[in-house]
Amino acid sequence: MVAQFLGLKLRLLANTFRRSPIQIVGIVIGLVYGLGAAVVAVIGLVALRFVDTHLAGSITVTLGALIVLGFLLVPLAFGVDDTLDPRAFSLFGIPTTKLATALAITALIGVPALIVAIVAVAQVFTWTRDPLAVVLAIIGAVVIVATCVLGARVATSVAAFLLATRRAREITGLVALLVIVSLSPFVAVLAAVDWGAEGLRLLSSVAGVVGWTPLGAVWSAPAEAAAGAPGLAILKALIGIAFALLLWVAWRALVGWMLVTPQREARRKSYAGLGWFRLVPDTPAGAIAARSLTYWRRDARYHTSLVAIPIAPIIFVVALAVAGVPWNILALIPVPAMCLFLSWSVHNDVAYDNTAIWLHLASDTDGRADRVGRLVPALMIGIPLVIIGAPICAWLFGDWAVLPSLIGVSFCLLFAGLGLSSVISARFPYPAVRPGDSPFAQPQASGTAAGLIQSLSFFAAIVVTLPPLGLAALGLALGGAWNFGALVLGLLFGIAGLYFGVLWGGAIFKRRAPELLAFTLRN
Repeated sequence: MVAQFLGLKLRLLANTFRRSPIQIVGIVIGLVYGLGAAVVAVIGLVALRFVDTHLAGSITVTLGALIVLGFLLVPLAFGVDDTLDPRAFSLFGIPTTKLATALAITALIGVPALIVAIVAVAQVFTWTRDPLAVVLAIIGAVVIVATCVLGARVATSVAAFLLATRRAREITGLVALLVIVSLSPFVAVLAAVDWGAEGLRLLSSVAGVVGWTPLGAVWSAPAEAAAGAPGLAILKALIGIAFALLLWVAWRALVGWMLVTPQREARRKSYAGLGWFRLVPDTPAGAIAARSLTYWRRDARYHTSLVAIPIAPIIFVVALAVAGVPWNILALIPVPAMCLFLSWSVHNDVAYDNTAIWLHLASDTDGRADRVGRLVPALMIGIPLVIIGAPICAWLFGDWAVLPSLIGVSFCLLFAGLGLSSVISARFPYPAVRPGDSPFAQPQASGTAAGLIQSLSFFAAIVVTLPPLGLAALGLALGGAWNFGALVLGLLFGIAGLYFGVLWGGAIFKRRAPELLAFTLRN
């Protein structure tokens, strides 16, 4: 039976090369990239044979634990198309243990399993220094491959339940994106470390902790043996073996559960009442505002933008902190940065409507009403953000005198940015992800124009805010009335930018309404 499953897996892999030429090129590039990474890893592991035992152990344990962690988390975070789902064999009457064994062995055929097998074998050469280290490295190679393959199978099966619906996949993708980006401070700290002086100590500390976890224990066992600690080596090897056995038990249980559990389906939602339409004024601008608020609440494409807004200041703060900017100065960045990204997030709002924009043409909607209605969600978020966040930033800075300039700059970025977005979304829309598609999907058409429009809309708001920013800088350096000047000038520039942006954008929308409809029909 195992031979039949292996033959089926080979035929499925062969069928991947019967797709379109572009897909085949992508598959070949991924294969070459993966094998290239494996070759680099092999060269590195062989080279570690000739370095200090402690350094070799720190490197192999840390990188090995990251490899195992990747096999456990990637399928769970993003989902993987399981070509041999256990539920596909539920009608064949195959015993659970036999089916679980056959599917686990079949999982050895594939690029990820091949790469980890090459790396696992290569680490044996690193520890050809001591007979016990060699034995534990050979045993560890088997355990490493089994742990990675079984961990991936368990994670894929769990994801099959958790990520069965589109909404679940979108939410998980957003959480994964948030986690990945939130690791930027850690990456920045690593980049700032003086690896020549402190790198070995930091790497040794990380490996010392990871080596006692199931992720790195099996990698650490031969290192302990080579360092002259056979007791610790055997104990860590047992931890790795026990973790692999635990994954087998979990995999066998999941197979048994999936054989008797139907695939999860999305529950149909029922909506009652008018929602935001009941709360807004009975005007064209109010109706568009209610529709926009509904989009921001339900559409995953807007959720992606909302998640990115608080993340952007983290990246700025970390980058500047690594560059040596004092922490009290960094406290002034988050609120203006979030206002900038919030106003920029609606610069392509018309494209998000897709064909629904025909409602505006059919009802002869005034362009200004369309522009105002679309800005309501961003204003409902941005105004409280400045009112609540600016005092917190001023308190963290340690001087309440900067509060007026902080409010002025933040409101200028918000209001003027929204005014510019009102113009750009009507004059220069570019293809966006269609409604109902994953927010991480590639837009149906793209080009250099999209990048140019994004850059223009982003930096134009900064240019408009330069005068208030200059007064705020003077207030930061000299104090006094400069801070209140930044407040007044920021509000004047911001409100004027919002007002004239809505007027100009409304006129453009009214004039180009048929062209906008044709654009949304094409993309």
